[in-house]
Amino acid sequence: MEDRYSLQTPTNPWMISAPFFQGLPELVVEPALTHLVTRTHPANQVILLENDWGGSVYFIVDGWVKIRTYNLEGKEVTLNILGKGELFGEMAALDEVPRSTDVITLTPTVIGSMPSQDFVKLLQTEPMAGMRLAQLMARRLRQVNRRLRLRESDSQSRVADTLLFLAEGQGKKVQTGGTEIPNLPHRELSSLSGLARETVTRVLTRLEKKGLIRRDQDIICIPDLSALERMIV
Repeated sequence: MEDRYSLQTPTNPWMISAPFFQGLPELVVEPALTHLVTRTHPANQVILLENDWGGSVYFIVDGWVKIRTYNLEGKEVTLNILGKGELFGEMAALDEVPRSTDVITLTPTVIGSMPSQDFVKLLQTEPMAGMRLAQLMARRLRQVNRRLRLRESDSQSRVADTLLFLAEGQGKKVQTGGTEIPNLPHRELSSLSGLARETVTRVLTRLEKKGLIRRDQDIICIPDLSALERMIV
């Protein structure tokens, strides 16, 4: 399946309204988007590989990707799941070193790539862009620290925390109440939580019976985030 390319216009409404750009002056954002190119990828396609040298920062227009690495035993470890509105590849753009992780699509995904020099120039000319990036990196670090603290917790706590982790990053409030997150394959939840896939399946079934989650083909709905958080011990 070939990727489809299309140049984004500087006034692309989605890019300007993306979380990273919200509140930034359009006169600053539009030049930064001049060379941005979108590409449509199929599911399970590698976007970036660890140790690659890269010259772009990437914005997810639609779809889902996972950030992965490998432990010392060669086992795949999912570090994060990113969706619409998120960005990745910013670290290599800032410190000009090889990529530190792999990035793979989980679904058909549309990604906009911005040349690193345009991204760095935006940070240099607009202080709020630098603050927005610092807030993003602080949030991700806080999430990683929380997950590390829970590595010795019971399986229910770890699965509940993984669902809350996804809700914080990609949750969508729904009119009927609750928060929706993607219903990821259990192998991805297993890698995120550090548990066996069979254990994740059992815990999800248990949480569903307790009414703490509702599952559909594509989504998991969390009716009450605070109730789910109380399951973490």
